[in-house]
Amino acid sequence: MSNKIKKYNTGYILLPVIIGLSVITIMFYREFNPALLKDIKFTWQTAFYILLAIFFMFSRDVGLIWRYRYITDKQLSWKQAFNVNVLCEFTSAVTPSSVGGSSLIVWFLNREGIEAGRSTALMITCLFLDELFLVIATLLILLLFPFNILFSSTTIITSSAEILFFIIYSAIALWTLILYIALFHKPHWIGNLLRKLFSLRFLKKWRISIYNLADNLENSSHEISKRPISFWNKAFILTIFSWISRYLVVVALLLAFNSSGNYFLAFARQFVLWILMGISPTPGGSGLSEFMFKEYYSDFFTVTGMALVVAFIWRIITYYMYLLLGTIIVPGWLKSTSKIDKDSAIK
Repeated sequence: MSNKIKKYNTGYILLPVIIGLSVITIMFYREFNPALLKDIKFTWQTAFYILLAIFFMFSRDVGLIWRYRYITDKQLSWKQAFNVNVLCEFTSAVTPSSVGGSSLIVWFLNREGIEAGRSTALMITCLFLDELFLVIATLLILLLFPFNILFSSTTIITSSAEILFFIIYSAIALWTLILYIALFHKPHWIGNLLRKLFSLRFLKKWRISIYNLADNLENSSHEISKRPISFWNKAFILTIFSWISRYLVVVALLLAFNSSGNYFLAFARQFVLWILMGISPTPGGSGLSEFMFKEYYSDFFTVTGMALVVAFIWRIITYYMYLLLGTIIVPGWLKSTSKIDKDSAIK
């Protein structure tokens, strides 16, 4: 993927945009409701809550940028941390959700002057913190809300999504446990287990990647396990702040369009949505995100089609904005960091 970024191409941007807009257009066509045009009223209240949604997204970025600065012991400047954050979001937007931008943090950090070995440790640190938050917070959500309300299981699609959600959540929980053991207790034990498991014939396709992962886990554990508890507390607080800020975007948008319902439930359903989006085969979850948003938030509106309007604005704030920022930043960033990249290659 790093080579694809170097060969910067607008095609990577146009594909997710076309997919997302096509799905929205098709759903609008199928659910067209003349009453929707009368019900949409842009008032000062609407403007205020849309701005609040943008503020929450900005707060989320501040939390992540601050976290990059903190975990690198301020080796990254605020500008460098900003660039890394935008680049991760941009690559997440132009690659399938299952790939995401976090896998390229090592390359981004390395081009910003952080040695490859430490970059790997920092990438795994970010991954562990994010996964740990999702596992703990989602478990709390599952305990607080009845499944039939949380999943809005009124159709075959949402009922199937509920089953898929628990499969994905279990996999994330298992992966987080493996990361914890590998990073803090038995790095060599986990490394050997992964190598043996992926030596099986039907898993050999991923053997090289997993072997590299096992090596990275073992090497990174030496740096990560030395960190004091105070480091992890602050890093995790920044992680919580970032994720909660992102999920509050939806709550603000629902308030902007006078929706009715339980806003704590609206917040909770973001966990379901995010985990399901994690396996989307389309770039940045394009198409699937809009569709699932409509499925899980239609019951907050009395007028058919309003959920699609909110879904579109939600994607502009949380997705298309990063496509635009990436388009602006990537070309200049590649030029400005090219010397550092060449020096790293020589070393």
